[in-house]
This record gives sequence, C-alpha cells and structure tokens, in this order.
Amino acid sequence: MPMSELRRDDYLLFLDHVTMQFGGLVAVDDFHNGVKPGELLGLIGPNGAGKTTVFNVITGIYTPTKGRVYFAGIDITGLRPYIITHLGIARTFQNIRLFQNMTVMENVLVSQHHALTNRDADRILKKHGMPAKRVGRFWFWKSILKSPGYNKLERRMVEEAEGLLERVGLLEVKNEKASSLPYGMQRKLEIARALATEPKLILLDEPAAGMNPQETEELMKFIVRIRDEFKVTVLLIEHDMKVVMGICERIIVLDYGKIISEGTAAEVSSDPKVIEAYLGEWENVS
Repeated sequence: MPMSELRRDDYLLFLDHVTMQFGGLVAVDDFHNGVKPGELLGLIGPNGAGKTTVFNVITGIYTPTKGRVYFAGIDITGLRPYIITHLGIARTFQNIRLFQNMTVMENVLVSQHHALTNRDADRILKKHGMPAKRVGRFWFWKSILKSPGYNKLERRMVEEAEGLLERVGLLEVKNEKASSLPYGMQRKLEIARALATEPKLILLDEPAAGMNPQETEELMKFIVRIRDEFKVTVLLIEHDMKVVMGICERIIVLDYGKIISEGTAAEVSSDPKVIEAYLGEWENVS
C-alpha cells in the first residue's frame, strides 16, 4: 500500500513521517508505517540502518526531529519512557538487562510494581476515556508501612508472578538468581519481565542474538506462543533471517534510515533493493 494511503486508525502503533537526526546524521528518514493490532511484525536492515533508533523513538528515549508517534490513538511523541511503559509498550534490549543478583521471581515483581500506578500516565488515559491502572492513593506509603491493604496486594502480585512464570516455563527456577540461568532462560526471563508490565505491544530487540540453533528454534516458538496466549502485538528486530522469515507475518526493511521495502517474507526476500542492501544474505536463507 502506498504511504499516502496508510490510515493511522488501522494501527495500534503508528509512526507518522518520523525523522530522527543527530547533527548531520539522519538515523531515521521519514518513517511512515506502523504495527497493526495482534500482528507479529519484523523490522530488519543492515547494521546502522536505524532499527534500534526507531525503537528508541517509540519508547521515548529519543524525541523525533520531525513527525509524531501514536499508540492506541494517543500521541506519545516525546513522553518519558516510564509513562510510555505504563501506557502499554514494553521492550527488551540487544544486551540482556536483568537484575543479575536478584532471583527470577524478584525480577518479575520489580516489573509488576512498575506497572501498578503512574499519575502522569493515568491523566493521559483518563483524557482519552481509558481506565487508569491506579490501585489507590498513597500506595507507596502503604508499602513502607506494610498496611493490610498493601500486604493483600503484594500476595496477589506474587500469585500473578508465579502464574506468569509458569506460563513462560520458568516457575521451577523462580528462586534461582538470574545470573545462574542459562543464556536462553535469561532471554525468556527478560521477555517475562516485559510481559509483567501488562503491555499491549512488546518490542523485542534482537532476542536471538548469541543463541545456538536449538535455542533459536525454541525462541521462535516461544515468541509466537506469547503473542497468541497473552494477546499482545509484537514488533521484532532480528538479524537472524530464519527467525524473521519463520514467524513474522509482515516485514519492514530499513536501509540508511529509510523504508526500502515492506511485505511478506516472500515479497521482501525477492525485492532487488533488499537483496542489494544485504549483499546477497537472503540467498542463504531457506
């Protein structure tokens, strides 16, 4: 579909002619596209194409030089990252960012606490007629004083965390330190932490990086399963073409910050512009 025909209302997340410039470097150049509800979308491109910069713009780490970012009908351009997380966007990173000296359970509970309440985000939700996540006033002080209401909430959160860990296959290691887990399990835990914030959209930044073929195969099944079971939309950056072609329903290809192709795996893999950008890498994918 031509860019001029894209309808913002058709997308859960939409970047409206977004440009991100650092001095004379244009890292993202007029990105005009988005992610549809329930979609598993791949964002690919050679190193330096601007993929992670797109993630940083979406999550509020960068404010775009031009253009706007919309999520669930809300203009989130330039909002702080913690507000964007509270509104329903979660993210993982290329390099695993767990609390290594905390247990698996504690890592998930930290994310759950973050999702409890945020006054700034609640005001935005209320403005757009959406329910806030607030659990009550002064919950921070109630947590310090260990009030009966907070203790009840804490027990509920532990139960929910255990339920989440069971669904992602980590319940048996809930009391293990994150640092003791195999690499593949650490990746799963990072995704579980993102899911604990109750997102509508989850951004996965190279989740298969550093994995062996067996771990990668398991990860592919895991990503599809969490999309289906948790009813979340997934935007995936990945260099492993077999992952992208195996699970992504639609793919956007970036090169030097610009979208050069979009479509199914079969469509983009046969696009001469993509083949040229990847110097034939696609030919090795089966």
